[in-house]
Amino acid sequence: MSESSTSFTPGRQRPRRLRRTPLMRELASETHLRASMLVQPHFVLNSAKGLERIDSMPGIDRMGRAELLKRVELDLKLGLNQVLLFGLASEEQKTPQGEQSADQDGAVQRATEELKEEFGAELSVMTDVCLCAYTDHGHCGLLANGEIDNDPSLSLLANMAVSHAGAGADVVAPSDMMDGRVGALRDALDASGFGNTALMSYSVKYASAYYGPFREAADSAPAHGDRRSYQMDPRNAREALREALLDEAEGADILMVKPALAYLDVISAVRAQSNLPLAAYNVSGEYSMVKAAAENGWIDEAAVVRENLIAMARAGADILITYHGRDALAGAWL
Repeated sequence: MSESSTSFTPGRQRPRRLRRTPLMRELASETHLRASMLVQPHFVLNSAKGLERIDSMPGIDRMGRAELLKRVELDLKLGLNQVLLFGLASEEQKTPQGEQSADQDGAVQRATEELKEEFGAELSVMTDVCLCAYTDHGHCGLLANGEIDNDPSLSLLANMAVSHAGAGADVVAPSDMMDGRVGALRDALDASGFGNTALMSYSVKYASAYYGPFREAADSAPAHGDRRSYQMDPRNAREALREALLDEAEGADILMVKPALAYLDVISAVRAQSNLPLAAYNVSGEYSMVKAAAENGWIDEAAVVRENLIAMARAGADILITYHGRDALAGAWL
């Protein structure tokens, strides 16, 4: 082999030049994380006060309204000004049709009212719209002969969304995966005078094993069966584009892919097909695995969280819904 075929010619392309120092790496970085991209989820008790630890999600609690307001006040000082609320109902309040979901005295409605009264435009309040935490069977729609009855479920979801908007929610976020629910919610919101309330759709929500800790946190596990007939099959990617584009056509303002880390390819594919803002939900199982590994000293939590969030943004997400938000900002992990 000749010398010319094995030697490297100095002065030509050397990518390492742009990696040589921290300042050069920052200058050449392609993906940036900002506090404004982060949304912190909260689990809200239907009570004025209360704090319940969630064993499978260290650092995350179920909170009464007083504790929620204190937590959000501290988070605002960190620059964390977007929240996503999940409500809880007592066993006595759960019914086959989940009527408590649209009660103006419900957990989310009362919490939204108090948050907006206290913080106003400083805080953006997003609310999850789904029946699962309010039905005695734990499914996201009505049951008929043992199956989820899609179309009759839409009016209940619409009523829930309108009640959230009436409480002051800036964004309502349907997570049920019923066909046509985005259009039904948009029509109901507009007809009720809430044309300015934005709609963030869980457009691409997979039937995932990563939701385990969330179902403990929200007390929303199905009493029987599973959700595979309405949440997406993890084997499908082309179907994700169909779901996302249908939601865009029905009036969604923001699209979402959930979970995030195992579906970065789907985030990228949706990003390529739509110009709407795109959210990635860094779900409970993804959070809890990082926490468990960090507590055992197996990983550097800050570095792993930063890398995970960068991966979601690099794939195309504009909005990162993550339970790590508070820690990331408090620890300057970004």
